[in-house]
Amino acid sequence: MKKILILGVAPVQAEAIEKLNDMGYETYAIAMKKDGPGADAAQHFEEINIIDEQAVSQYIKDNQIDAVYSVGSDLAMPVANKLSEALDLPHFVSYETAYACNHKDEMRQRTKGITGSVPFEITQNADYQTEIDYPVFVKPTDGQGQRGISLVETKEALPNAIRKAIENSREGSAIIERYIDGYEISVNGYVVDGKLQFTLVSMRETWPQHPGLIHKHVIDPEAKFPMASIEAAIQAHLETLQIDNGPVYAQVKVMNDEAFIIEITPRFDGCHMHKLIQYYNEDDLLDKTFKHLLENQKPSFSKEGEVQPVVLEFMCETPNQTIDYNQFKTPEGTVESYRYYNQGDMIRPVNGVYDKVGFYIYPLKKEEI
Repeated sequence: MKKILILGVAPVQAEAIEKLNDMGYETYAIAMKKDGPGADAAQHFEEINIIDEQAVSQYIKDNQIDAVYSVGSDLAMPVANKLSEALDLPHFVSYETAYACNHKDEMRQRTKGITGSVPFEITQNADYQTEIDYPVFVKPTDGQGQRGISLVETKEALPNAIRKAIENSREGSAIIERYIDGYEISVNGYVVDGKLQFTLVSMRETWPQHPGLIHKHVIDPEAKFPMASIEAAIQAHLETLQIDNGPVYAQVKVMNDEAFIIEITPRFDGCHMHKLIQYYNEDDLLDKTFKHLLENQKPSFSKEGEVQPVVLEFMCETPNQTIDYNQFKTPEGTVESYRYYNQGDMIRPVNGVYDKVGFYIYPLKKEEI
């Protein structure tokens, strides 16, 4: 029986661990603390900081691990790929690629000027004045999730936004990006031998009071998107960043039917989209990914046919307070729901502003569009 190590124990990693358990693998998980459901889902758990490469490497050797992987975490992917390369374990992309996708400055530098790229500037100086027209987004260059991100509309507000981004950057750097004035979508894809073999676009609704923070993902087969532009932008980024195999997630904005890549990474998203996709067309992307990674079985995908339009809606709340789930109303027709905490638990800060505390999946009603 192959032994698989998952880095992290958050709900998204717990789903991967549970899938591996179902597939008959022996599961291991590590995290700095036993503070997520993946710790109990795994057959073996130990408290190890996932970015402590020496400790993780020793754990892999001591336990004769056959593969190390993660989902939903940019922080984990560079470590997983670096150690997989060093220890000759299976992996989809190089450490260099995983590192670039975890560092917005590196990703932007590499993809500068290609199809779908966004104008940007990088600074470590809070008094820096941008030459990009306002509004702009200011982000940590190496941030995880939505930490430290600000939408800035005036030059007077820029210094505080840069400081906030730098405070949330391990490298002390901020990236300033042109604000794309269009609608936002998520693209979940799968790459085989350098080519997109699966592409699914979902509408992405953010909280109006918190720009950029996700509220809902909606998959609607009747929605029309400029697919040629979307796929061209993603394919250009795949080739430039050398994402040749495995899952890929992109956050995209569309302006005047032109797609711009906001984020792209060679992993599953952190929003449980594989679940939504399975409700939509029955494609089990987690299963296909692990068979590809662990057994070298290249996946095939469902052709567009019988589908179920669906919504994934997040429950969110301000962190650093106790959670009261009684405030949320379960949407009609909910087919699956999940709570990240027990009632009354303290909400841990992730983005530090308005954090996910659970989700619902339910059929799309046309009046919601």
